[in-house]
Amino acid sequence: MTTTATDTGASGANPRFAEAMRALGLADVLARTRRFPEATRTAAEAAAAIGCELSQICKSLVFAADGVPVLVLMDGASRVDVERVREELGAGKVTRADAGVVRETTGYAIGGVPPFGHRTRTRVLADRSLLAHDMVWAAAGTPYTVFPIEPAALVTHAGAAVVDVRERSA
Repeated sequence: MTTTATDTGASGANPRFAEAMRALGLADVLARTRRFPEATRTAAEAAAAIGCELSQICKSLVFAADGVPVLVLMDGASRVDVERVREELGAGKVTRADAGVVRETTGYAIGGVPPFGHRTRTRVLADRSLLAHDMVWAAAGTPYTVFPIEPAALVTHAGAAVVDVRERSA
């Protein structure tokens, strides 16, 4: 079911995120921000609202690698393999960050974390699966807003390293 969105431009995005987008020279991308009446908090909710494939959603997930926050950008149809993240970072232990750490690190609540424009500088890993699309959709700082971006631009503006960290199929 596709939900009607409002093309809100900057007014739909979180103000901090909108400011970060402008600072990165992405005002044209920001202008394509869409706000939905229902939450787009999960990848499935976002894909249903937008009317796109689940794999075209970019999830922004925060993990703790030996206690240090790291952001992983993953396609919406896949899960992060924490062991692969641990190996990629050379960390002893990687766990999912709790809601408090996510908000403290990024400045956003779970379900609305954008891929960049965060409160603190964080190491970013982008799974290679995102590059399989011409366009992906990511949160714009709220659980109701998303924006479209080309995967290469996403990786560049997030300052991400492209890696293979998704769970392998059995």
